[in-house]
Amino acid sequence: MLTLINAGLGRTGTTSLKAALDRLGHGPSFHMFDIVGDGERLRQWEKVVCDGERPDWAALFAGYRAAVDGPCALYYRQLSQAFPDAKVILTVRDADSWYRSTHDTLYQFALRSMAAPPEPGSAQARLLRITRAMVWDGLFGGRFADKDHAIDVYHRHNEEVVRALGADNVLVYDVQQGWEPLCAFLGVDVPREAFPRTNDTASMRQRIVKAAGAAATG
Repeated sequence: MLTLINAGLGRTGTTSLKAALDRLGHGPSFHMFDIVGDGERLRQWEKVVCDGERPDWAALFAGYRAAVDGPCALYYRQLSQAFPDAKVILTVRDADSWYRSTHDTLYQFALRSMAAPPEPGSAQARLLRITRAMVWDGLFGGRFADKDHAIDVYHRHNEEVVRALGADNVLVYDVQQGWEPLCAFLGVDVPREAFPRTNDTASMRQRIVKAAGAAATG
């Protein structure tokens, strides 16, 4: 059962948050890469995102205590209703750096996939269908290349999370702040080791290539 939901969009430190939560004993944490590398999960989320199927949220997140990145950022309202006792974290970062990072990684992968469409019905095709419906055509209305529009959507998403759930119920968190605000929010001691810093742009590009290969064989 989920005890923590991250409503922050991808490229806001979600992978670092996952590593931190796992270290603090609040894992295992669900991440978009759990969908990419698992054919059954890919099919489940395709039904939810693309076909409008109403899922059993508890079953969909069975075995996980936290959900970060990917679909949970866009389904935070439904997840908050399904898991009313779960804490909510909104990861944020400087809007310009967020756009540049997203543009240079996730968006480039999407553009390449759209330019050379994968085989219909393949795992790669289903992944592209999900991300287009959920993010590129969904959240950004097919206009992510318009930087001003994309950043406006980014700000609006963050504002809506806080407005919908209440400022007192959401930790607005930049992973550059390190352990202290996160641990205070969770009521746990601050670890002695450094806060995990993972998934910079170069690392993300490598993970996308690896994930694409997993999807191709999934």
